[in-house]
Amino acid sequence: MERIKVLSVFGTRPEAVKMAPLVQELKKSNYIDCKVAVTAQHRQMLDQVLSLFDVKPDYDLDIMEERQSLFDITVKALSGLRDVLNEVRPDLVLVHGDTTTTFAGALASFYMHIKVGHVEAGLRTHNKWLPFPEEMNRKLTGALADLHFAPTMTAKENLIKEGVDPESIFVTGNTVIDALRTTVKRDYVFKQPVLNALDYEKNRVILVTAHRRENLGKPLEDICRGLRDVVERNPDVILVYPVHLNPAVRDTAYGILKDNERIILLPPLDTDELHNLMARCYMVMTDSGGLQEEAPSLGKPVLVLRAETERPEAVKAGTVKVIGTARENVLKEAEVLLKDKSEYTRMANAVNPYGDGFASRRIVESILYHFGLSDKRPEEFRPEKKTCWLKNEPSTKGKDGFYKRG
Repeated sequence: MERIKVLSVFGTRPEAVKMAPLVQELKKSNYIDCKVAVTAQHRQMLDQVLSLFDVKPDYDLDIMEERQSLFDITVKALSGLRDVLNEVRPDLVLVHGDTTTTFAGALASFYMHIKVGHVEAGLRTHNKWLPFPEEMNRKLTGALADLHFAPTMTAKENLIKEGVDPESIFVTGNTVIDALRTTVKRDYVFKQPVLNALDYEKNRVILVTAHRRENLGKPLEDICRGLRDVVERNPDVILVYPVHLNPAVRDTAYGILKDNERIILLPPLDTDELHNLMARCYMVMTDSGGLQEEAPSLGKPVLVLRAETERPEAVKAGTVKVIGTARENVLKEAEVLLKDKSEYTRMANAVNPYGDGFASRRIVESILYHFGLSDKRPEEFRPEKKTCWLKNEPSTKGKDGFYKRG
C-alpha cells in the first residue's frame, strides 16, 4: 500500500518544540511517509531543539540573516518551499501556529494545490495588530488550510464562526504538553551552574520571559521596572530572566535589571533547561504564548505581560491572568501571588485546558481518518482533571523545589 506523504514545515524554536513530538509520532506510523523541512527562520535556537528531540530535517532552507525583516523571511521561505514541494510532492503539508514560516508554508502549498494541515489552529485575539504579525499569520493560514487541528473547544468554535467546515476540525489538545513528557525530569542537572545553585525551597524563584515585538520600547521598560520593584520589595524572591538575543530586548533588560544580586539575567535557555526551570520555579511572568500552555501543566501560575491573549481558555480556567505591561500592575499582581496563599493555590491547582500529553497521537489518527485509512473519527480532547508529568506527584517539597505547591 502506498503511504501518505506528509511534509512538516517549521522554522522557529517554539514551532520546533511543538512539532517535534508530532514528527516522532508520524514516523511511528506504517501508513505515513514523514519528511521534515525547516526554514531556519531562527537558526541557533532551532538547532538546539532539533538536537534535543533527535529530529533530522530532510530539507533545510537556512534563511536566517542578521536583522531580517518580515519581507525577507516571507520571500525566502516562499521561494525555498516552492522548490521543496516540487521535489517531495506531498499529499499533506503540516504547518504550526502563527509564524511567518507557517503562513509562507500554507501559501506555497496552496499555490501548488497541496492540502494543508494547520496544527494549533483557531487561536484568536480578534485584533489583527495584537500580536503582530502572528494574529494575521494564523488567520490567513486558517483560510488556506484543509485540516484544522484545534487544541481546544474554544479554538474550534472560533473556526466555526469563521465558516470553517466542522468536519475538517479535530480537537486534539496542544502538542507542547506532549513535549513536556520528554523534557521534564526530577534528576535534571542544569547546564547553567547558577540554576543548580539556587535553593528553590528557601527562595521563591520567578521565571520571566519578555520579548514580543509589540512590547518593545516603553512597554518592556515598564515591565522591567515593575520586575525590579518586585525583587526589591520581597527579599526571598529571586528573578531569573533568560533574555532574548534581540538587541532591543537586551539593551532594555540589562539597562534596568543589572546590578541586583537577586536578579539573574541569562542568555536564552535551551528548551529542556527552560522546562525544568519552569518545573522548579514558584511562578511564571511572561509575554510568551507557549509558556501560558506549558506552565499550568507543571502547577505554576502564570501572569501574562500583555494587553491581550489568544489563549483565553487559560484565563477562564484560572491558570493564567493577563496583567498588561504597566509598572504598577506588574508589582501589584506579582505581590498578590507572593502574599495571598489561597490565590496562589487556586491558580496552581486549576485544571490545564491545553492537553493531556497525547495531542500528537490524535493528530496522526485524524490524518489517517481524513485519508480513509481509518473509519473511526478520533475522540475530541476535553480537559477533565489535573495532570502531572511524572507518575507520582510529590506531596512534600525538597530543596530543588520540584513541583513545589503553595
